[in-house]
This record gives sequence, structure tokens and C-alpha cells, in this order.
Amino acid sequence: MSASTPAPKKLFIKTYGCQMNVYDSERMAEALASEGYETTDAPEGADMVLLNTCHIREKAAEKVYSELGRVKKLAAKKKADGGEMLVGVAGCVAQAEGAEITRRQPLVDVVVGPQAYHRLPELVAKAKQGEAAIDTDFPEEDKFARSRGPKAKRAPTAFLTVQEGCDKFCTYCVVPYTRGAEISRPADQVLAEARDLVERGVVEITLLGQNVNAYHGAGKDQDWSLAKLIRELAKLDGLERIRFTTSHPNDMDDDLIAAHGEVDKLMPYLHLPVQAGSDRILDAMNRRHTADEYIRLIERIRAARPDLALSGDFIVGFPGETGAEFQDTMSLIREVNYAQAYSFKYSARPGTPASDLPLVDAAEASDRLQRLQTLLHQQQTDFQTSCVGKRLPILIEKPGRMNGQMIGRSPYLQAVHLQAASALTGTIVEADIIASKPNSLEGRLA
Repeated sequence: MSASTPAPKKLFIKTYGCQMNVYDSERMAEALASEGYETTDAPEGADMVLLNTCHIREKAAEKVYSELGRVKKLAAKKKADGGEMLVGVAGCVAQAEGAEITRRQPLVDVVVGPQAYHRLPELVAKAKQGEAAIDTDFPEEDKFARSRGPKAKRAPTAFLTVQEGCDKFCTYCVVPYTRGAEISRPADQVLAEARDLVERGVVEITLLGQNVNAYHGAGKDQDWSLAKLIRELAKLDGLERIRFTTSHPNDMDDDLIAAHGEVDKLMPYLHLPVQAGSDRILDAMNRRHTADEYIRLIERIRAARPDLALSGDFIVGFPGETGAEFQDTMSLIREVNYAQAYSFKYSARPGTPASDLPLVDAAEASDRLQRLQTLLHQQQTDFQTSCVGKRLPILIEKPGRMNGQMIGRSPYLQAVHLQAASALTGTIVEADIIASKPNSLEGRLA
């Protein structure tokens, strides 16, 4: 390295929460690359530590402050060694807490919400000058339009945010308040980013959005639907697989349902949360659909794509939920039959309409969660077992822990372990599934 070229500064980003935060963290790293930062895998000795936070889980803010306590010790050591560590909090907790973060933890130099992370270079510059560096606005300029970093080789799979925000206002959810109203990226911008990813070695793209199937990005003549976007992406040479998450049942239009049966590159795996099986609870959640409407929708999608694997989300112990209403949820799960699902015990989010409602007894809610998870686990196990003996196309992603082992993904998003050459990374191979493991499958090259 020449004397005129300063050594790169080390940037450590800890990402909490959803795939969209993973995408945002990548964009933050790209934004700070122009300031001479290179990412590192460990916070020790980093020149900047950035916590990209999520506000969905219980006590999210307190967990961030706890993590900041650990970072404080690292910053003190860095200072003792004659260096400096900038500390930033980004994401949904940053949006919700704002200046309260720097009041409670003066260590923090930068606070930036999920809609303003493209302003990180300016915020870092202000922080270095000792100025307040807090931005939780919803700026008019397009954060996605900023220039990208160097075109480095990418892993075979990538996330691509196409839609943000939510207009649904489910009574338990903070997303409309932390991510704002629904917005969709212009179609040409999404296609350009997808082409860039494919040129860098990506063969599978997962389209992201808080309500991704509400996508209505501007096209040349009219707004594009998610189905239209998927059909156009499927024309890209080199892009072999397309996925999308997370969807709302009310935004599954006819064309999107049809696309599951008509677009070969669209994978037969759909994450479509319902949250509960009781109509009264669904109404209290402001989900704006009934259990039967959800079940009929699933029937239509499966008619279009019979091999569809379904994933979902469930909340148990929502305020006022009775034992009979919990059984309604269990009945829905048995009728739908999930390949995989996420489940949680209700916890109040400050500022949401449901946060003031009386809670279900904690022990009862925990018991319901255990019973629900037992059922979901059995369904997942059954689905895994049903794959044994099948020949599936597997996208090889990375080396496994065993010698000569590679890890890939099935069309149903399952991890698959098999013996294969590392040169196959980024290719799709045929594999016979020979065994089912608790959270993966074992395959053998066909």
C-alpha cells in the first residue's frame, strides 16, 4: 500500500431481525465504503460499530441498550490503545427511539432510521465534528438511487428490496410507524439492480417488502404489479430462481396466483402469514380477512401450483384470546398443513392499538405456544420426511463443515447437505434426497 493511500477503516455491522435488515446492512456498508470503510466480522478493534436494529421482537429497545453496554467496553479499549470507535444505531429501534438513544447512551454518535441510511456518510462526518448526527426523517429523495459500491463477486443468493412500509395497521405491529407508508421502487430500478446482481454471480433473488405483494412500482406506461415484475425478472439470463417475502393475504391477486403455476423460475415456496384462526381475533388484529377467506385463498394457490410448500406466522395469546379461539388457530393449521412456520407469544409493542388491552395469563399463553409449536414441528417433520426418495434441483451455495461437503437449497428453501466439488458453487444440480435431519436434508448427487 502506498504512503498516499490511507489504510481502510474497519466497519462492523450487527444485523438484527428480518431479511430486509440484511439488505439494508449491505447498502449501509456500500454507502460507507466511499468513506474508506471495509467490513469486518468482529467488533473488536473496529473503527465503527453499527447496530442495525429490529423492533418486532419483545423488549427490542432494551436489548439494543444491553448490546451498547458491551460495545462501550470495546470503545474504551480502542481509546486506551490510542484509537477511536464511532458507534451508530440504525434501523427500526433507531426510528422509534430517536434522540432518546443518545440521551440514555451518550456513547452513540449516529442514530439513523431505515429510510435515511443513504445519509450515513454525512452523518458520520457530522459526528466526527462533534455535532448531533440523528436522522429519523422520511426524506423525499430515493435512498435506493444512490450509487452502489464496487462490483464485487456475490454469493449465489441475494435479497432485493422492492417495497417498503405498510398501510395495513395491524393492531399489534410497529412497522407502519417505523418504516412508514407503503412505497414501491420503480420497475426499471429493480430490474437494473437485478441485472447487476446476476452479473456479479447471483442466480437466486428473493424480492423483499413488508407487504411485498402490494408492490406497485412505476413502469413506462403504468404501475407494475408484483406478478408483472416477476414475469420480467424471469426473462433475465443467468437468473434461475425467484422468491418473494413477506406477503399479506389481501394482496394475493389473480395474476400473482397464476404466476405460481406459469413462471418456472418462481419457486414453489410461499410465506403467507395468517397470525390466527379465529375470526374475532383476526378482526381485533385488524387483519381484514377471515379464516375461511385465507383457507380458500390457499386452495386457489395450490390449485395453480400443487407442489407448493407453505410457510406462515402465528401469534398466540393475543389480548382476549379464549381457549376456544386458540383451538380455531390449531384447526386452521391442521387444515392448511404448513411446511414451516414461525410462532410467537403475543407481547405488546408501545404505541400500537393492542398495547393497552389486557393480556392473556402468561402461563396459559406459554402453554398454548408450546402446543402450537408441537403441531407445527410435526408438520415440518412430515414435510421433510416426504422429500426423502425424491430427486430435487439443489442450488449449491457454500462449503459445509465436513470435508468435501457442500450446502445447497432446495426449491422449498430447505438446507441440503451433500458431497460435491466446491467448483459447483452457484450451480443447480440434481440430487437424490436420502435422509431427513431436524433442520435440513441429506442429498446425493444424481
